[in-house]
Amino acid sequence: MVALLVGVVLIVAAILAMLPVGLNWWSEVVLFLKGSVPVVAILIGLLAVVIGIADIKDQIEAKKEESEEEKKKGSLVI
Repeated sequence: MVALLVGVVLIVAAILAMLPVGLNWWSEVVLFLKGSVPVVAILIGLLAVVIGIADIKDQIEAKKEESEEEKKKGSLVI
């Protein structure tokens, strides 16, 4: 309950800080968002590359295991 109350108070305070009647921080918020978009895009891109590399490695490993299983099945048929 306390966390909910603190969250609501912080949201209201942030909104009031951005309004012209409050601290009028809207231009600074927009400037921050403009600056953070490229950084976030780079981080998401790096994460996607890492996930892609891991996926390729998993596929290679699965193919190796599949070929090993086929070899074992082939030797058991003798």
